[in-house]
Amino acid sequence: MLFITIALCIVLLILLISWLKFNTFISFIIVSLVGGLLLGMPLEKIPFAIQKGVGDTLGSLLMVILFGAMIGKLVAESGAAQKISDVLLKTFGEKNITWALVLTGFIVGIPLFYNVGFVLLVPLIFSIVYRLKLPAVYVGIPMLSALSVTHGLLPPHPSPAALVNQLHADMGKTLMYGICIAIPTIIVAGPLFASTLKKMNVEPLQTFKPKEVDQSALPGFLNSIITCLLPVFILLITTYFNLNQQAAATPGIIQFIADPSMLMFISMLYATVALGIARGSSLASIMSTYADSIKDVLMIILIVSGAGALKQVYVDSGVSAQLAEAFTQLQMPPLLLGWLISAIIRVAMGSATVAGLTTAGIIAPVVVATNTDPSLMVLAVGSGSLTLSHVNDSGFWLFKEYFNLSIKQTLQSWTIMETIVSVMGLTGVLVIDYLLK
Repeated sequence: MLFITIALCIVLLILLISWLKFNTFISFIIVSLVGGLLLGMPLEKIPFAIQKGVGDTLGSLLMVILFGAMIGKLVAESGAAQKISDVLLKTFGEKNITWALVLTGFIVGIPLFYNVGFVLLVPLIFSIVYRLKLPAVYVGIPMLSALSVTHGLLPPHPSPAALVNQLHADMGKTLMYGICIAIPTIIVAGPLFASTLKKMNVEPLQTFKPKEVDQSALPGFLNSIITCLLPVFILLITTYFNLNQQAAATPGIIQFIADPSMLMFISMLYATVALGIARGSSLASIMSTYADSIKDVLMIILIVSGAGALKQVYVDSGVSAQLAEAFTQLQMPPLLLGWLISAIIRVAMGSATVAGLTTAGIIAPVVVATNTDPSLMVLAVGSGSLTLSHVNDSGFWLFKEYFNLSIKQTLQSWTIMETIVSVMGLTGVLVIDYLLK
């Protein structure tokens, strides 16, 4: 009966979002209410569980997501993303164009939410396509594979950061493992896979042909790189301290900076000065850019909070403990189980974020019961959430329309690329898990 109830909740969530076209946040709240009733929770306790789930989730994540969105928007609008791309293109040359785009997507993709990053970086791809007369899909897949990997695996990106919160993982440790997995994953799903798509020669829509920006108006390369990667640098440095010292011996300043909300706040202040005020932008215009960035990620904030509500219903109803006991009796490795559940929900629903966060609510007690490394579970679930993107995924249609492809061509390029990322991610997780034992 337990598994039937969980399955009914997932099916209801799928129907509300995919068939009835309900708002995802509203769908999560409806499913949380229905789930609470089906699981036998007292009626008066269901609202409290939902409120607690929303509050607890947003309490630690809200600033991370918002400050990350602000940094990403300023990086794009200041021309820092274009500067990084231009320098890498000159360094690598036309022959190695795909490698330059991989690095651009990886660097710029860390602070950018995926859909925002796609819309802001695709013009860079098309500028290269028109300038060098290369196949658009061959040029685009490497950069977008890097964007996809950062979206699914690397905190402080909103989706993996939310999984870190749900599964009580260490963000710095997750980032280190994630980078180790991301590098080979991007190489295979990006340049290597793109080399098989050279004959898929389509003409992108002229609507998206970018205007050339005067090079003198762009920020410096070093300034652009440091601003993009500052959150990563801080996380890696503080994680090094935490791993090499007892928690009580870690200096207070390191503990302060290591807090995800504080490191993103510090990075945002740095970006405000380095890419804004120092280059002559008024504080009012920078704040206006930040206000626009909040609109870009408002829905992801609501989705994350809705997933937190459903997770809390599972916890308060006692179903989490029952799930842990049931799953621990299976002969399947927990990391593979987390990937599989996330992959199934992703294929059914389309949204990587929803798939990952829904899985986290189900798999969290298994992590504790089996003593699984929560950082590796974050990466396993994140990898599963990228599997087999198809017609129910907004990313699928973004790629199809911008690159002017048929559905068949999109399946042959985008869908396969996303699946390669997912499988490579799982492989990396299992390898690291084996090496750590």
